[in-house]
Amino acid sequence: MTTYKIVRFYRDPDISNKIIQRGLTIEEAQAHCNDPETSSQTCKNKAGKARTKRCGDWFEGFMKEK
Repeated sequence: MTTYKIVRFYRDPDISNKIIQRGLTIEEAQAHCNDPETSSQTCKNKAGKARTKRCGDWFEGFMKEK
């Protein structure tokens, strides 16, 4: 079975991408990434806004695990 991981990507090249979650189905990964809280452009929660202030633009996407 193919699994997917959620990765937080930062626009700033000096900030390393971060793996958020592993072992997801494609449906779970898509559902996660469709949440508005997974992007600096659309998030409204306190943690997301603080991350944007601290790190600049970011978003969470998914990738197939090897």
